[in-house]
Amino acid sequence: MLEVEVTAVGSAGDGIATLGDGRTVALPFTLPGERVTARETGRRGEVVLAEAEAVLQPGPDRVAPPCRHFGICGGCALQHWAEAPYRAWKRRRLVEALERAGFADAPVGECAPCPPRTRRRADLAIRQVADGVAIGFHARGDARVVDMRECHVLHPTIFALLEPLRTLVAKLRGFRREGSALINLLDSGPDLLLRTDDALTPGDRQLLAAFAAEHGVRRIAWAKGQDVPEMGAQTGTVGLRLGDATVAPAPGAFLQAAPEGEAAIVAAVIAGLPRKLPAKARVADLYAGVGTISLPLSRHVRVEAFEGEAAAVAALSAGANAAGARVTAKRRDLARQPLLLPELASYATVVLDPPFNGAAEQMALIARSKLRRVIYVSCNPAALARDAALLRKANWRVEAATPVDQFLWSPHLEAVVTFAQA
Repeated sequence: MLEVEVTAVGSAGDGIATLGDGRTVALPFTLPGERVTARETGRRGEVVLAEAEAVLQPGPDRVAPPCRHFGICGGCALQHWAEAPYRAWKRRRLVEALERAGFADAPVGECAPCPPRTRRRADLAIRQVADGVAIGFHARGDARVVDMRECHVLHPTIFALLEPLRTLVAKLRGFRREGSALINLLDSGPDLLLRTDDALTPGDRQLLAAFAAEHGVRRIAWAKGQDVPEMGAQTGTVGLRLGDATVAPAPGAFLQAAPEGEAAIVAAVIAGLPRKLPAKARVADLYAGVGTISLPLSRHVRVEAFEGEAAAVAALSAGANAAGARVTAKRRDLARQPLLLPELASYATVVLDPPFNGAAEQMALIARSKLRRVIYVSCNPAALARDAALLRKANWRVEAATPVDQFLWSPHLEAVVTFAQA
């Protein structure tokens, strides 16, 4: 048994303590200023993993978590932390990432919040259990499914679907043991991508159609396992408003997790544009998806949007054309074909929102380019630090940085950083 004092919260949201021999201990659900007894559960590299057995001295910032599933469900890690120190910690994660990249004293703004019950995208596991069907996030640290009976992050419209979805799945012959439900809340209502572990019968398809009609789900896509989805039921068109356009994302398409987070990201990107743009200036939006940034940006400047997924390019192009938005969508695998120096030279600014692992190849080219400004949207402080270091070595500076708490009560952090040539 260990007895330790927690001094900080680490990047995974665990409390951090130091043993007498100098080893670091990670303790989930503990906070700075707390003294706890704990049992060792394993190792992660040089870090000792432990579970708190008892909190001998609670910290001053501990609060009662609002959700009954907290501590078991893997969706949230920090509901027990008071709001002010929690938000300060999120902001500090961006400060530290930029410091690791070599940008000391970067101008980092306050953390833009996302309120509870606003998440509009949920990827939920489905599992057959002894007393029926469980639907929810996976349990912390293992593959069990926490049967979600309340949730303080999901939008109420999504949460309201879970009980009827349990009933539906239990009736499907195409569901044997496990599956998943990816729900995107569009402006047209919930959009469902359902995966099961066996083929649907004609009767199953009738059940999907009835479910869609009864619960205002305009589209249900279905797939067996990881197969390409097909249409399971459709009662109308789907749409999501972005800027002045409406797009029809493919089933399960990537969206920013919460409207408030999306709005904060878009606002920070627009604020990062050069103050004066020539009439014919163009901005490149890399990893553009369905146009989350491209379409609002097109109100201010012409945009060339690059995206590798064909369905996203098609949705963006159709929406932009119908609205007359100043966006040209181009399909391109940026991991294999980053924009080269002559191409970068034709843009006033580059905006990029890369995947979790960042965009090292593209950033290396940007660092060598004659661009005066780049706006980087990050979902991973570690990748941001690595990519930003390439700019620091080329003598760029941070002009503005905005942390966005898009995934409430989790260690994940979004950020928008505007870099300019020094």
